Amino acid sequence: MKKVELLSPAGNYEKLETVYHYGADAAYIGGKILNLRAFSKNFEDEELEKAVKLARKLQKKLFVTLNAIPHNSELELLPDCINYLERLEVDGVIVADLGVFNLVKRNSNLPLIVSTQASNTNWASVSMWRDLGAKRVILARELSLKEISEIREKVPDIEIEVFIHGAMCVSVSGRCLLSNYLTGRDANRGQCTQPCRWKYYLMEEKRPGEYFPVFEDERGTYIMNSKDLCTIDFLDKIIETGVDSLKIEGRMKSSYYAGVTTKVYRQAIDNYYNKEYTKELIDSLKKELESVSHREYTSGFYFHKPDENSQNYKTSSYIRNYKFVGKIIEKISEDQYVVDVRNKIEKGEELEIVTKKGENTKVLLDQIVNLEDGSLIDSANPNQKIILKEYNFLDVGDLIRVPDKGGNKHID
Repeated sequence: MKKVELLSPAGNYEKLETVYHYGADAAYIGGKILNLRAFSKNFEDEELEKAVKLARKLQKKLFVTLNAIPHNSELELLPDCINYLERLEVDGVIVADLGVFNLVKRNSNLPLIVSTQASNTNWASVSMWRDLGAKRVILARELSLKEISEIREKVPDIEIEVFIHGAMCVSVSGRCLLSNYLTGRDANRGQCTQPCRWKYYLMEEKRPGEYFPVFEDERGTYIMNSKDLCTIDFLDKIIETGVDSLKIEGRMKSSYYAGVTTKVYRQAIDNYYNKEYTKELIDSLKKELESVSHREYTSGFYFHKPDENSQNYKTSSYIRNYKFVGKIIEKISEDQYVVDVRNKIEKGEELEIVTKKGENTKVLLDQIVNLEDGSLIDSANPNQKIILKEYNFLDVGDLIRVPDKGGNKHID
């Protein structure tokens, strides 16, 4: 049986290193044009070259997004970009617009992946993209397990990718104009300001105060605010539909988010193929997904169309119960490592190392050594580098966290 691909987001080079470290088979990134994450750091040309070299070294795949819906002026930039990506030999480009698809096809031999923005919800449209030359179609999020299985059965000779974790959009496949109307920033060109997450005072014209009594209180409502997708409870059922790739959403999220979600779904996939996808495992993995910054979770459209239980009408804030404090960036001896500090660390804290595989490791920080001068210090602040001594079971790239002191469930 061919093993399903785990595809993770990487908004910059560090995140790319992180998702590969934690077991992603492939990653998707954005360059500087036609990229639906305009506010992410993204990749300059030099970084793209570096990213491809890393993928080749690790025998991983790397996909580049060209999935914005462009206007005429933006098309002029495409031929040079396409030729450059072909020279780099990236593993595929993700496109949403039919014109962009055609330009890529005419100007290169790059594998074409059809974005979820193309809103493919039936087997006939997937079949059409196959006939046009697409290698893969990323299905719309608005599909059930049954519908995905039917598409796989009807169109067996094209790769199919689906989302398994991350933010959900109020619009079909993310093709929304709300941001454009309210702020002048076009979501379909990578500039969404997420007005679906804003707070509103809602009134139906003919029945003021009566139409949405469940959704609104005296403080207003977050009527369009979806919970986040989480499929760890039924990942086995998604794999059994026959899809080829499982995708985590989140290029704008932190390295910690990308690393932990990748590790969790890597474990889930591997245990599924080892016939060890047990309730005990699922419970532990779901608990781990609670450690990253997230909204309440939903199963999306996989079993039924979302209802009021799939929305969060009271807040758009995130939940977390751990704080990301550092990353191991260098091994300087058999049992000494350099840590790049991201949030304040204090002597005496219990650190939890998010290891590449298996259970995380807890260590008591009984001393903090300043890398700069070798002195012992009581605390370390962001951007400092410190040495962890007397530990020989860590890996460069491992992330470090501590329980959030504000409580087990802290609202950001």
